[in-house]
Amino acid sequence: MFELERITAGYDRRHPVVRDVSLSLAPGESVGLLGPSGCGKSTLARVAALLHRPDAGLVRIDGRPAGGWRHRAPREQRTAIGVVFQQPRLAADPRLTLHDLIAEPLRATGRRDEVPGRVARLAAEVGLGGELLARRPHAVSDGQLQRACLARALVLRPRWLVCDEMTAMLDASTTAALVAVVEAYRGEEGAGLLAVGHDRVLLERWCDRTADWDEIAGAPAPTETAAPGA
Repeated sequence: MFELERITAGYDRRHPVVRDVSLSLAPGESVGLLGPSGCGKSTLARVAALLHRPDAGLVRIDGRPAGGWRHRAPREQRTAIGVVFQQPRLAADPRLTLHDLIAEPLRATGRRDEVPGRVARLAAEVGLGGELLARRPHAVSDGQLQRACLARALVLRPRWLVCDEMTAMLDASTTAALVAVVEAYRGEEGAGLLAVGHDRVLLERWCDRTADWDEIAGAPAPTETAAPGA
């Protein structure tokens, strides 16, 4: 299971943007988190991806509490989660080619021998030809860059995926293609998915169930549960 228990989080402890939110998903399950822009769902997604430490609450991954946040998270937990953000240009190092962008997690975890085969396979699956792989982010479209970012998120074969408004900046055909890639991966690996967005039609078609932000958020912030140390 992947569990978010009574999460309170934000960027100023006096004014949290997420208050007392709980959400869980089972292995292989896809859950859509539906809410308007600015409600706090992207902050919750960052907490789920171990990229933002909550002020209170608990994250459990495969039954174990999160052991830290960002680079302090244990590698086993950090690599169990693949994440795709809304804005690929903010999530991609502009100095890297698309090939190196996809390969980066493998190199960072000492799995360089897997780079040629894994990158080639994923590039083909997300629809990136060899010529595009040699380009840097400034030389490709948003849709092409998001394809590379999705491939990067999948390259370590994560058990859990967090897609935060992954398709918000994409046209309908690219959206359909990337959703199909995610679903093929989930079918192959049995991964769970948290898909965050504001498009109810898309999330209800894509996911096994949807959670409405208004129904899971808004209770008074808890005081008795401390977040794990960074």
